[in-house]
Amino acid sequence: MKLLDGVRVLDLSRILAGPWATQVLADFGADVIKVERPGVGDDTRTWGPPYLQDAEGRDTRESAYYLCANRGKRSVAIDFTTAEGQALLRELVMQCDVLVENYKVGGLKKYGLDFTSLQAINPRLVYCSITGYGQDGPYAQRAGYDAAIQAIGGLMSVTGEPDGAPGAGPQKVGVAATDLMTGMYAATAILAALRHAERTGVGQQIDLALLDTQVAWLANQASNYLVGGVVPTRQGTAHPNIVPYQVMPAADGYFMLAVGNDGQFARLCEVIGEPQLASDPRYATNNARVAHREELVPYLQQRLRTRPAAQWLAALEKAVVPANPVNRIDQVFDDPQVQARGLRIELPHAGGGSVPMVRNPLKFSATPLQYRQAAPVLGQHTREVLDEVLSIDDARLQALQAQGVVGG
Repeated sequence: MKLLDGVRVLDLSRILAGPWATQVLADFGADVIKVERPGVGDDTRTWGPPYLQDAEGRDTRESAYYLCANRGKRSVAIDFTTAEGQALLRELVMQCDVLVENYKVGGLKKYGLDFTSLQAINPRLVYCSITGYGQDGPYAQRAGYDAAIQAIGGLMSVTGEPDGAPGAGPQKVGVAATDLMTGMYAATAILAALRHAERTGVGQQIDLALLDTQVAWLANQASNYLVGGVVPTRQGTAHPNIVPYQVMPAADGYFMLAVGNDGQFARLCEVIGEPQLASDPRYATNNARVAHREELVPYLQQRLRTRPAAQWLAALEKAVVPANPVNRIDQVFDDPQVQARGLRIELPHAGGGSVPMVRNPLKFSATPLQYRQAAPVLGQHTREVLDEVLSIDDARLQALQAQGVVGG
């Protein structure tokens, strides 16, 4: 038994936010039908190198980027710019519970694939629209890209080294965080809307914008401004509300120190041989440490530079003070805890061999996730899906293929 057994999703999304959401649904057991343009497919198929290699070590057409967000889906190649392709999609919609799309506002209306048109033929349809700026407002027609949203949505203003420090300036996060968070919001919204549709028989449209997501997950930084009236600034790895809570230098590199309360600070002081700091009125409480961070942090940095990172980490772990190495990606997958949790998985690929991937982080006690396959090749399941879902016979399929309406 899978969590979403019986749920069918029509995925018209490309790039990352939409595919990330539908991959989560596929992980949960939904039948996700990924609709792609014949001969072209999802834009990210060509976002490489690196590309998956075949048994002979040659690059395939499957980029690592595409592979990370499309496992467990079935690819159907349909050209819905044609009348025949539109009719085919409408037939599929009638057999689906969810549709996910990330076209520009109104972009699907000319094909008769907008929410109003499709709800008329499937009243229970949950229709999730992902755009850069939402279905209304002065920016609604703008294209939305993760880095641009990180900029306008405030994330870059609090990411990077502070003004005056070496390397100062706005920075984007090292992964497409806004896209990924939007995908997660989309998945949760779809599940909530499905619950409503089950109770009422009525679907609805979900209007989800990258900008709205970015502003929402400013979290404590937004709250600091809204409640305190102070505009947050870039502080590198430091925390605006907790001290010391940042990357620290050691004799041979860096490590992350995350002191979350006064007891942990007192134990840190013992570890570095400066127990008196914990009773100093300037540092005894977190409020005081935040007020005096410009004095305290350089002093701690001077002390911590005297020993290698591994020695500090061992001593801090023994003292139950949160601290961790700053791992490279290869070190992440070599980490014994990451290995113990089985975060790296291998899934079979249609081109032969397997694809190394990161598993879904969720673990369910009663319904463990079952991964079916790696991301599909373009049009891999066209015949299978059209036969299974729509009972299309060979003659009609061959005619559609001859017209270029379907591929695969």
